Amino acid sequence: MDIKQIQDLIRFVSKSGVNEVSLEQKDFKITIKTNQEPTVVHATIPAPASAPAAATAAPALAAAPAPAAVADTSHYLTIKSPMIGTFYRSASPDKPLFVNVGDEVESGTVVCIIEAMKLFNEIESEVSGRIVKILVDNASPVEYDQPLFLVEPI
Repeated sequence: MDIKQIQDLIRFVSKSGVNEVSLEQKDFKITIKTNQEPTVVHATIPAPASAPAAATAAPALAAAPAPAAVADTSHYLTIKSPMIGTFYRSASPDKPLFVNVGDEVESGTVVCIIEAMKLFNEIESEVSGRIVKILVDNASPVEYDQPLFLVEPI
């Protein structure tokens, strides 16, 4: 896959409204993720013509679940990524996590590491409070200014 095809794929994903697309070929794998709201797509595959009528009846779709109540996060402070890179919650797999939900942090406390171009950058909290939610999975790519943690001021 060349760079033009990758750029076309990125444009397609951004216009389509999907959150994530993974493509794997013989010696190449790419995953493209967006920060858009999830789009739910339902598809019905027609049954073969020789199947009995009872088998061709589509099962009734369960009522779409009501969207989860969106928690009011306006009173929380956000620790955001200062760079593009890969988010890590600990210095190495055998080391303890920098912070967990419920931990109290102060300004200057190291909360994670972001690897960018083979450099491991310690990210320090600019706020004081209690970690309420960790918004990024370990070893996931992050973008500039992407929220990483929600912090409840104390």
